[in-house]
Amino acid sequence: MEPHDRSVDRLKGRRGGAAETRRPPARALVVLPVVRGAGDGEGPETRTAEGRLAEAAGLAEAVNVAVLGRILVPLRKTVPATLMGSGKVEEIAALVRIHDAELVVVDHPVTPVQQRNLEKAWSAKVLDRTGLILEIFGDRAHTKEGRLQVELAHLNYQKSRLVRSWTHLERQRGGFGFLGGPGETQIEADRRVIQTRIRAIEKELASVRNMRQVHRAKRKSVPQPVLALVGYTNAGKSTLFNRLTGADVLAKHMLFATLDPTLRRVKLPHGEEVIVSDTVGFISELPTTLVAAFRATLEEVIEADVILHVRDIAAPETEAQAADVVAVLRELGVDPEAPGRIIEVWNKIDQLNPEASEALKRKADGAEPKAVPVSATTGEGVDDLLATIEAVLLGSRLTVTLDLTPEQAGQAPWLYENAEVLDRSTDAGSGATRLVVRIPEKRMKSFQDWLRRTGAAASVRSG
Repeated sequence: MEPHDRSVDRLKGRRGGAAETRRPPARALVVLPVVRGAGDGEGPETRTAEGRLAEAAGLAEAVNVAVLGRILVPLRKTVPATLMGSGKVEEIAALVRIHDAELVVVDHPVTPVQQRNLEKAWSAKVLDRTGLILEIFGDRAHTKEGRLQVELAHLNYQKSRLVRSWTHLERQRGGFGFLGGPGETQIEADRRVIQTRIRAIEKELASVRNMRQVHRAKRKSVPQPVLALVGYTNAGKSTLFNRLTGADVLAKHMLFATLDPTLRRVKLPHGEEVIVSDTVGFISELPTTLVAAFRATLEEVIEADVILHVRDIAAPETEAQAADVVAVLRELGVDPEAPGRIIEVWNKIDQLNPEASEALKRKADGAEPKAVPVSATTGEGVDDLLATIEAVLLGSRLTVTLDLTPEQAGQAPWLYENAEVLDRSTDAGSGATRLVVRIPEKRMKSFQDWLRRTGAAASVRSG
């Protein structure tokens, strides 16, 4: 039986029902080619080869795959036809036979020609990093919007492969669940058909984007700040989200457990409410097709008043992961160095020994951007995080002293609805009212309009 056919038996339609999810996972090898001179292991923001290989294995295990072996392949340079040299190709072919593997995950970009040649040499399905992440996203997305976004990214990824490297079997490679091999998708090898589907999805997503803009406009009409949780995949964003909001969003030790964004309200220490958004996790070398496809979702991050960058501070490569998140934020047009825009949440301090935890807390004092050590699992540090969020939000507001005549005082209810009234006093003789109010930044234009309408005298100071 061809390896593709075995893949169909094991993986075809695994989203379709409980009977299929009980089938044994696909047997796989994970291969990490490391090109010499690429800077591996150098500098605080660069991953070790072992760390990258472990992450690749974790990606494979995130879907219906059993990793039977991990192989590190040092390369002087890549080979156009097969990515790696013939000797290493033959060595891996032997391991495929020994393990009876039906899938080889190559944690490196693989061209259509390389994929075809390697599949022929190994008699097994080959999946590169982008293809594997797309497979995970296809498995995790549950809402209509999420499925559309993943399908769009997948079709853009497969478009050139369906055109340039077809064989009889490869003509049926496209679509979701492409670990499953031929016969699984309805997309025939036709560029025009794929492009038509892409245009249809883009049209639907444009409608979704417009709807999100309407919802954001409604949120902006009330003085509730928006916080967005971002971070490397599996950093604990959903666990923290649940801790802050009391929600029950899926939170597992699993890569990309969250794809579909969720919004909830959270009350800060002094009673003000904020809206918190949980978002998809980032990862190194996140395919640009996915960043583009999920842009409608990630606009929640772009529009947020404050971004909570959740870091797995116990991970050996936390600095490299943080650098990857910052890179994606820049790609989205977010300036990570903007004052007060980002708070780093150093999560999982419960996994550190007491000495390391105390040292980390001392390091967080005075860190820039602001940093708060927490454990989303135990709740340690969460109160400090809420207080920090409140301080950052208040720091971006203006405190205004208003002197109102008795006639102008009739317009004061607008201030109670749209600002925070800190103090009020009335002169018994003149009937004049003095109000001290704090204005949210997003309400400043409306406040200026209110001042023009009422003609009230105002003195403004920061704080």
